[in-house]
Amino acid sequence: MSELLMQAPAACTDPLSEESSLFRGLAENAMVGVYVVYQGRFLYVNAKLLDMLGYTRAEMLQRMSLFDIVAHDEKHLVEAHLKRTISGEISQFHYERKALKKDGSFIDVEVYCSRMVFGGQVVLVGLMLDITQRKADAESAHLASLVYKHSSEAMVITDANGVIITVNPSFTDITGYSLDEVLGQRLNILSSGRHTEAFYREMWGQLAKTGKWRGEIWNRRKNGEEYAESLVINTSYNDDGSVRCRIGVFSDITTKKESEQFIWRQANYDFLTGLPNRKLLEDRLAIELARAHRSKTEVALIFLDLDFFKEVNDSMGHAMGDELLRQVARRLTQCVREADTVARLGGDEFVIIAGGLADHAVVRRICEQVLQSLAKPYRLKDQLAYVSASVGVAFYPGDSKDQEQLMRHADLAMYAAKDAGRSQFRFYDIKMHEAVRERWQLSRDLLGALEKGQFELHYQPVIDLATGRIAKAEALIRWRHPERGFVSPAQFIPFAEDNGIIIGIGNWVFDEATRQLMAWRDMGFEDFNVGINVSPVQLRGEGLDHRQWLQRLQDLGLPPGQLVVELTERVLMDVAPIVTEKLLAFRDAGVQVALDDFGTGYSSLSYLKKFDIDYLKIDQSFVRNLAEGSEDMALCEAMIMMAHKLGLQVIAEGVELAHQRDLLKGIGCDFGQGYLFSKPVPAAAFTELLKSGLPAN
Repeated sequence: MSELLMQAPAACTDPLSEESSLFRGLAENAMVGVYVVYQGRFLYVNAKLLDMLGYTRAEMLQRMSLFDIVAHDEKHLVEAHLKRTISGEISQFHYERKALKKDGSFIDVEVYCSRMVFGGQVVLVGLMLDITQRKADAESAHLASLVYKHSSEAMVITDANGVIITVNPSFTDITGYSLDEVLGQRLNILSSGRHTEAFYREMWGQLAKTGKWRGEIWNRRKNGEEYAESLVINTSYNDDGSVRCRIGVFSDITTKKESEQFIWRQANYDFLTGLPNRKLLEDRLAIELARAHRSKTEVALIFLDLDFFKEVNDSMGHAMGDELLRQVARRLTQCVREADTVARLGGDEFVIIAGGLADHAVVRRICEQVLQSLAKPYRLKDQLAYVSASVGVAFYPGDSKDQEQLMRHADLAMYAAKDAGRSQFRFYDIKMHEAVRERWQLSRDLLGALEKGQFELHYQPVIDLATGRIAKAEALIRWRHPERGFVSPAQFIPFAEDNGIIIGIGNWVFDEATRQLMAWRDMGFEDFNVGINVSPVQLRGEGLDHRQWLQRLQDLGLPPGQLVVELTERVLMDVAPIVTEKLLAFRDAGVQVALDDFGTGYSSLSYLKKFDIDYLKIDQSFVRNLAEGSEDMALCEAMIMMAHKLGLQVIAEGVELAHQRDLLKGIGCDFGQGYLFSKPVPAAAFTELLKSGLPAN
């Protein structure tokens, strides 16, 4: 302590003695701490200061100096001010510092100190105010200001009516609006229009009731872009309970919402077609069934499987197969009502849910539209492809009240449609269970039929209508089942195509037919050919090996022109490089090609020319009702004229009556085939027909 502060004055009288009564009266009632220091020691302390620091009056007056309540690192500051004041350099000073309490803790204080003369002696009179709380509040306000300015969350303060008072920088970053642009505006300037009035009524109702609201909301930025925000609103109240302001804090969660939406779509929608997948289908079906139960209406579950999709996928590649599925999905959505659900189960299987049904007419119409739409050609880059659909329908609650069983029943009905010839729809019937069992057994028996020698070929003659003689024959496979007897090819060929054994069966048919042709040739029937049916499955992928077939003809010494490969229009429409290669190889070798069931598909003249088709076979559906002046008569005549213009010959199938033969002959048809001439017969019986000729009819 400096000598100036510590030296005693000449007279040791109390400087406060003369004015003590007035001074003490004022000081003891002061709201701040008051003290008087003489030569560094306390001459007086008021009750407020004692309460502030925790000492007794005796402790401070008898044993303590001013520096006992000064923080160690601030003593040099206090000493400097005291020196300047006592020396008369300054008359007063004011500062903030720490004050040491009796318990060892510190408080923040604001000190006002003046140089005064009492009783002829220089003393320092100090006023001390505890500002600990004020400092804490200021620091808190400063920190709040920093948070407000630098927070990544947007903050907006409005009045009780939602009029904006202020916003922080993050508000501008997220919304694009500056404070000047939104000041005085209502907060609904951000509204996206996505939410209903009821949504906002609920929000304001909750704010009025609790002063708080928390939720997610879609708003719109200044540039018009919509964004999602997670919003929390709190309310600040006046002392009288009225609303002072509302504070909104929000963050941009658009990316998070988009990510959640992406994950949800992946879990619920088919990636390839964009249709609902099995999971979402099951959820929606459960909802529809519950709704139907309440409203006493019906729900139709429409199950469909694409016919011939595998052939397209195998021959044209998976990329083209995927594109076809996408086109199928678009067509299906155009065949249903807005409230219906179209879903993809996987592969080439799709399901439609049609609810709220009072009758089945709507479902019939949907099924018919689906079949018609899906049967139209598909443009896959520079090629056309054709598929059809087999459709099965089961109804809730009539066919089942169980969701899984309803799906199984619709699946059964779909297989019934496929068995009936494809491109059809069937409603579920309980008898279909027996048909499924039979189909399963039939498919099992088919697997060993070739090895067990259960197949045989029958031959149906094709007649030259101008001469009446047998000009050709069509080889038709028959399956002699050990228990069922003869099984129709319409029943077992689809199974053979689906499981791939059609390849082996087709090779057997070729070998058997060419062997028989050589036998007839050896008998002297050289001006004669035999047609064999070739499945689309045989021509695609690794099926029919045309090189082996041509080599066998050469090994047998059989002229290729005596073999006719019979194809359906579908083979030519779905033409792929591998199919083209095989057909052109047959053409170049001299094998003849007939186009079967002509008129029932989507014929293209360019295909007829490209592959040098030799024969068109008019489908029996045109021949069945043939009559003078009929529409079928006109169609047959048009097809025959067109074929002849292109250099093709025509075979009419399904000729059963003499007048049909005569009408066909009259319009220039080249050949006829049907029961009028002969049903398909075994090789031995056909040999007798070749020898004896057909009976007159």
